[in-house]
Amino acid sequence: MAIRGFGRTSASVVHTDMTGRLQRTVFGLFLFGISFGYIEAAVVIYLRALYEPLRQRLTPGRAPGDLFPLVDRGRMVAEAPETARLLNVEVIREAATIVMLAAAAMLVAGERSLWLPAFSIAFGVWDVSFYLFLKLWIHWPASLLTWDLLFLLPVPWVAPVLAPVIVSMTIAGCGLTALWRPVVIRSRHWIGMILGGAIVILSFTWHFRYLLAGNPPRAFAWWLFLTGELLSLGTFLLAVFRRNPAAH
Repeated sequence: MAIRGFGRTSASVVHTDMTGRLQRTVFGLFLFGISFGYIEAAVVIYLRALYEPLRQRLTPGRAPGDLFPLVDRGRMVAEAPETARLLNVEVIREAATIVMLAAAAMLVAGERSLWLPAFSIAFGVWDVSFYLFLKLWIHWPASLLTWDLLFLLPVPWVAPVLAPVIVSMTIAGCGLTALWRPVVIRSRHWIGMILGGAIVILSFTWHFRYLLAGNPPRAFAWWLFLTGELLSLGTFLLAVFRRNPAAH
């Protein structure tokens, strides 16, 4: 009985220690995501202040803060040659942002199996915080249906703000779930989630040729976006609630 009692006590201590570690991990990820979201918002505010005079010259009459229509890179460089280097710097900065989020997740998670959930939390919190700080400082976006330029690689990704917010909250929620309970992701689950993610990205780039031609955004392909979102989320939930044969 003493051994069994000791065993229960030890298990309780281990469980408490694991819970405390996970709470610290989640707190650290949220703290990093919020802080990095503020930095991202600050960079965007600086860039808008830098490019706004040039954009007004090239597209007179456009409302301040309106990102569309996109200005052709060739016209920008012809009007202000120094912008060529700045545009290259910005593209590399976007890639470096993702690398930095991944590196922070690796440092905080510790275990290799926890890296992807940690990255998901950091990414989701970062993106939502970014929009919240933009709203706080420059009152943008005007609404969740305001169009945003999400990425430039390899073509422009555009969508109403609501779409990336949904994606980020979903990713963060899945990351939290995977941290707090074991989730066995099989090959078929990976295929479903990756395919869903690819469809979401496709919805962001659906009209990229139209946008590059200097036109304002067309109606967003919500049908395509929701197809990818539900496919990814549904596949993840199947993995979460899948019965483990080893447990029976």
